[in-house]
Amino acid sequence: MLDEWTSSSPAQSGLNEDFQAISLSRPESKIFSLDVLEQNAAKGHGLVTSVAAGNNVLLVGTSSGWIVRHDFGGGDNLELELSRGADQYVCKVFLDPSGRHCLANLRSSSVAETFYIHAKWKKVRAVSRLKGVLVNAVCWNKSQLSDYSSGEIVLATASGQIYEMLVEEKDKKEKYVKVLFELTELKEAFTGLQIENISSSTTTRYFIMAVTPTKLYVFVGTGSLESLFSSYAGRVVKFTELPGEFQKSEIHFYGKRYAESFAWLAGPGIYHGELHITTQVSEDSIVGSKWLLEYSKINEDGSSTRPEALSLTQHHFLLLYGGKLKVVNRTSQKLVEEDSVFDMTAPNMLGLCADYAAGAYYAYSNTSIFEITVHDEDRDMWRVYLGMKEYAAALEHCRNIFQKDEVYRAQADGAFEAKKYMIAASFYAKITGVITFEEIALKFLKINEQDALRTYLLRKLDSLGRDERSQITMVATWVVELYLDKMNQLLLHNDETQSQYAGVVEEFKAFLSDSKDTLDEATTLKLLTSYGRNEELVFFASLKNRYETVVNHHIQQRNAKKALAVLRRENVPLELQYKFAPALIMLDANETVEFWMSCEGLNPQNLIPALMRYSSISRPREEAHQAIKYLEFCVQRLKNEDTTIHNLLVSLLVKQGDEKELLKFLQVKYGREQPGKPDVFYDPNYALRVCLDEKQTEACVFLYSMMGLHEEAVSLSLKVDVDLAKMEADKVEGDEELRKKLWLCIAKHVIKEEKGTKRENIKKAVAFVNETQGLLKIEDILPFFPEFTLINDFQEAIYASLQEYNARIEELKLEMNDDTLNAEKLRKDINDLSQRSAVTTPDEECADCRRKILAYDPLHGPASLFYVFPCEHCFHTECLINYMLKTGEKAERDRILELKKRMSVLAVEKPPHSKKDYLAEEEESGIHPLDQANAEIAEIVANECPHCGERSVRDLWKPFVPPREAEYAASWEIVKV
Repeated sequence: MLDEWTSSSPAQSGLNEDFQAISLSRPESKIFSLDVLEQNAAKGHGLVTSVAAGNNVLLVGTSSGWIVRHDFGGGDNLELELSRGADQYVCKVFLDPSGRHCLANLRSSSVAETFYIHAKWKKVRAVSRLKGVLVNAVCWNKSQLSDYSSGEIVLATASGQIYEMLVEEKDKKEKYVKVLFELTELKEAFTGLQIENISSSTTTRYFIMAVTPTKLYVFVGTGSLESLFSSYAGRVVKFTELPGEFQKSEIHFYGKRYAESFAWLAGPGIYHGELHITTQVSEDSIVGSKWLLEYSKINEDGSSTRPEALSLTQHHFLLLYGGKLKVVNRTSQKLVEEDSVFDMTAPNMLGLCADYAAGAYYAYSNTSIFEITVHDEDRDMWRVYLGMKEYAAALEHCRNIFQKDEVYRAQADGAFEAKKYMIAASFYAKITGVITFEEIALKFLKINEQDALRTYLLRKLDSLGRDERSQITMVATWVVELYLDKMNQLLLHNDETQSQYAGVVEEFKAFLSDSKDTLDEATTLKLLTSYGRNEELVFFASLKNRYETVVNHHIQQRNAKKALAVLRRENVPLELQYKFAPALIMLDANETVEFWMSCEGLNPQNLIPALMRYSSISRPREEAHQAIKYLEFCVQRLKNEDTTIHNLLVSLLVKQGDEKELLKFLQVKYGREQPGKPDVFYDPNYALRVCLDEKQTEACVFLYSMMGLHEEAVSLSLKVDVDLAKMEADKVEGDEELRKKLWLCIAKHVIKEEKGTKRENIKKAVAFVNETQGLLKIEDILPFFPEFTLINDFQEAIYASLQEYNARIEELKLEMNDDTLNAEKLRKDINDLSQRSAVTTPDEECADCRRKILAYDPLHGPASLFYVFPCEHCFHTECLINYMLKTGEKAERDRILELKKRMSVLAVEKPPHSKKDYLAEEEESGIHPLDQANAEIAEIVANECPHCGERSVRDLWKPFVPPREAEYAASWEIVKV
């Protein structure tokens, strides 16, 4: 299996080559670069003392007491003078994140002043209430900043106080300045301050960090800043203290929306950690994952030299050491880059500042400003986390499959070395390039870890693409073999592994179900067979719709119910129903027949072999005959008309010996109400033959009678019951001679079979004659009596017969007299009709055209031939013909038109060919064609009066169709009431 995979995976080797090519490429460029942004940052106003940044604006404080504003966002550059004496200089400058509001601290040997500058102002304004206060740090409330208001400004001073101030641009001065907090017991200068606030619809939550040269204070509360700090008035403020006083101590926050991390530049090192401000946690849990990065780990010489300044990025610390910028990864706490300032005019750097709104970082010396450019800071973080074995974080920072492969491989190798082979297999399966499939498989094969190998193959199947069809099939087949081997091993152990065995079996079935479309059917069936896994073989065959295999297995197990359950599925072909019908009905006839009765589309003819096989086996009489049950269902419910089905049902009913059930079926006429079909669908001849074989006499009598063989029916009936014979004789209708013959046969049988005295026999014979209702006479049965029978014994019967004859003769005489009188009347009526005539007056009108019959008419010319009917209606010949052409039957109209055409041909002077044919007909018949045509037309049109005859009555049922609706006439119907 491994060799097959190796020989058929060129894509895998190509992937490895790509990975090697990338890994051998040139080293990546630096993440941070230091470039000169402004060489003359003070614009000739002394030296740079402090720089602040915000929203692409740089604010520079100088040694001569000036403020220089550099606006890289397209605004105005300003130069404002703060100094009022020669020894004053700008100690620190502060700029809000929007770049609009500025604070500057002016200091001299004797006094310190704080000034407020707005971006729109051309002059500075001193904050009178802060005169003499040296401000070391400033924080702005980002949610309250606007063009016209500075919002809450929090200031930390060198005297250990925290102030709150608000400046309105329109007032040109501070609105208020108040002390929020003051260190009293341990009085120190605040050197750094950071604030984060989260506002909701009801309140605002504040988180504040303030640092001194040795301590870190944390303030947390809700409401206003004043209420927050007032809550600390009666209790000890919690702080973190680190040894080693450091006057350049500072604190920084970093976060995309809210602060997520902090870093404190302290005496012994950088104290940093994570912030959980947005989550609802306790005050003690807001700061987490705290760590102290000692300076000795940063410096190459292992010294504890402190940096001049600190700035915080997403993943790194930026540290300023004289003329060098060192970059330390915050996660690994290792120095990753170092850059030197190649500017002879500024050998010593003063500090760092960050513009988080614009995502920019700056370093500055006493003359110049340098821009720190960040190039793809995230790119190596996956490797950092990988080195720390934080695999989840490493995967989050991976950017391509090759980096992910490295992480997965490190995870897998670590688990493999720890002998956690199942976990290793899962991670190895995720690798696509850095190690081949063959190498991984061999690692598990060498240590005989079949379970881990199976796990690896299963996970590998999930990662293979659809186009890798052959690889998927081979891996899936290998998995099948591993499952089979595992199940066999578990079977060899004791009962303790039974639960595990059951779990593996269920897992294997689930795998077969998921992989049924990728596994090679023939190979899989062969494997299952070779391992003797019949249950799984049936399961897989069912998944692959190999119903024949499944049903055959259940039949071999003599489990008809399971076999029928398979056949009940929708997509099972009907051919399988027929194929397994004989075996199933022998296993469980009742269930099989019930299934057939519930199955649609079955052809009962194809089930005849199964029914015959079932019927050939003897069974107890009290047991229901399932074949008869199914055939009756076909005949009665399905209305089956197949002669074979009906004949089979007859033969089975005959063999049952229950003649009542047989007669009940034979007598039902299933085809009676169906035109063009026989009353019964079984073959009477076949039915008669099987009934004769089984001596079912009454059934034979019925069949003889149905076939019109009344003599045979009566003859057979006399062997059983005379009354049955009488009933059969009475069934004859329309053939008195045959009926009499049958009754004579019955009479002969009755007379010969009587065992009483002569007188009793004669009385019974006379009574029998009376039953025939006049069909037999006493003289008809006399020949059946013995010759020595005395006539005196029939005296009464003969006398009654003679009286009946006499009465009949008298009736015939009366009928003859009536017939003679009626004949005379008919002869008289015929004679009168021959003498009858009709008188037509000159004013008589045609009943159709209402013109005079005898007058000259422009349409008909002079008086011509006309018809007078006994009802005295008169019609011109042409009017009568036209009337018939309009209202007559189609055959009559066609015949009249044909005759008129013949007459028009005969009337022309120059005889056409057809006229010669008509004249030739005259020679044969002896009648002139014109006379013959006129006579035939007269016979059609003058048969009866159009207004008074039967034709006028029939016309009442015809619809009246106007000419414009003639096209709809064919769809009209006459409803007879």
